[in-house]
Amino acid sequence: MNTWIAIGATALGCYAVKLAGLLVPAGALERPLVRRLAALLPVALLAALTAQQTFADGHALVLDARAAGVAAAGLALVLRAPFLVVVAVAVAVTAGVRAVGG
Repeated sequence: MNTWIAIGATALGCYAVKLAGLLVPAGALERPLVRRLAALLPVALLAALTAQQTFADGHALVLDARAAGVAAAGLALVLRAPFLVVVAVAVAVTAGVRAVGG
């Protein structure tokens, strides 16, 4: 029963957030500050998600093969590699570090 309450509350919350977004006046969305924040927010959220998935294990911070993969991907980005190459480098380095026991 508690699961259905949580599902219902989540659905209502999602609907309320969507409705709140639709009720914002168009003039408020055209302000330069709002436009800058809207452009930067997805990048910040993706960076936070990447950091959390890379350096967290439950409630502890860890440095393991995932960190090496992210570092290799960062280096490939600095070297202007295409996106698929960046992903392949990250996968290869992560798998290699795990294979040698890191």
